[in-house]
This record gives sequence, C-alpha cells and structure tokens, in this order.
Amino acid sequence: MLGQRPEVLIARSVGIVCIALGFVLGMHGLDYPDSMWLPTALGLIVTGMVAQLFALIRSFMRAPENKKDPKL
Repeated sequence: MLGQRPEVLIARSVGIVCIALGFVLGMHGLDYPDSMWLPTALGLIVTGMVAQLFALIRSFMRAPENKKDPKL
C-alpha cells in the first residue's frame, strides 16, 4: 500500500473515513428518524463508496511510462 500513487492512497483513506462516519451517523440517526442524520449518513456512505471505486479504477490504470525502445 505504501508503493501506491498518492491519489489512490488519498482516495482509499477518504473512502474508509466516509464509510465509517456514515455508519456511525446512521446509527445515531436511527434513534432520531426525523432528523437530518439519516440522509447525511447515506450521503457519506455513498461518497465513501465512490471514493473506493475511484481508487480501484486508478489502481488498475497505469500511466504510460516513457520506456526507451531496447532496439534503438
């Protein structure tokens, strides 16, 4: 994980924090169903999942490296 590109590491970290915070706020929101906490928790969970998906896609995509042709 330490050898990854910075954007992948940041996206994974943000994703983990958003999902965890979303679940915590969701549990609090279940005690008060008419409050704003349930939609906020859902938004945080979705944001975390999108961040994880971005990190997954970016970890599979490789930027074209400038490799010299060994024949030259």
